[in-house]
Amino acid sequence: MNRAEPLVLGIETSCDETGIGIVRGRTLLSNTIASSMDEHARYGGVVPEVAARAHLEALQPSIEAALAESGVALADLDAVAVTSGPGLAGALMVGVGAAKALSVSLEKPLYAVNHLVGHIAADILDADAPPLEYPTVALLVSGGHTSLLLVRDLTTDVELLGETMDDAAGEAFDKVARLLGLPYPGGPEIDRAAASGDPKAIPFPRGLSRASDMAKHRYDFSFSGLKTAVARWVEQREAAGESIPVADVAASFREAVVDVLVTKALAACRDHGVPRLLLGGGVIANRRLRDVALERAAAEGVTVRIPPLSLCTDNGAMIAALTSELIMSGRAPSTLEFGADSTLPVTEIQVAESA
Repeated sequence: MNRAEPLVLGIETSCDETGIGIVRGRTLLSNTIASSMDEHARYGGVVPEVAARAHLEALQPSIEAALAESGVALADLDAVAVTSGPGLAGALMVGVGAAKALSVSLEKPLYAVNHLVGHIAADILDADAPPLEYPTVALLVSGGHTSLLLVRDLTTDVELLGETMDDAAGEAFDKVARLLGLPYPGGPEIDRAAASGDPKAIPFPRGLSRASDMAKHRYDFSFSGLKTAVARWVEQREAAGESIPVADVAASFREAVVDVLVTKALAACRDHGVPRLLLGGGVIANRRLRDVALERAAAEGVTVRIPPLSLCTDNGAMIAALTSELIMSGRAPSTLEFGADSTLPVTEIQVAESA
């Protein structure tokens, strides 16, 4: 195995995107993604069984496309990598099964890694960015996860500071979009509607931000109450026969989410003396979130890193990148004694490592 610049194929199937990535060392060769989002749109959210079937159909053509784009053959690979968790159990099983089959048939080492830590690893594939410094605080925001992490070392030491207690931020965007009659996925639709709205029009609550919450949930998130507050506000207007100012509701809701995310992330930076914040996950595509984070972080002397947006959504390249880092740091491959773990803790960066 080439441990200096390993050639790794990564497989990511934790939710509704089939991601195949190929990385050589820290150089991105291919980032192929097949999304089943359109199939879920009719249901207004991700259906696990539909996602798993879509992965089955997309895996082989996605692998072939990634190999063609990168100009490498399966025989050239130094290792195969796969997301073991967290995520949807059925969807994860498809990727895990495919990765094991590739590993055994090609006689290549297999690395089973953590999806959330993969989002952090996506940052190292940005050829224009300086090397990632440690420690750093990472805020990961997606449809399924909202997590605040302290990363002392990407391959050995990631601590969970806080996470969502109920709905993830992306999930809340989808649900509020549905309340406002906007299509799925809700994030981009809320963003478009909010562009012409007043973010201060409606004082929606900031979950887990009261003084009484901070002792126990300083770094945790809750968006269920915010979603309910939006629903009640809309219901009251409708009951009164009044029109719904969709733009103002969308802007005020978005501002509440962004305010909580950035406030808690910067609190973690202050509390731990870390002047660095990394943003990751699909919801980072929200321009208001990026703008507020950059503005408020600059005021506090905190440097913000944001991976290329094409690497913020779920993708196989980030899984390959994390595995490349593990290999370069001397970590042994995983055994075949692992499965899909829908609740894999972020502290388990790699699972089933060989003795």
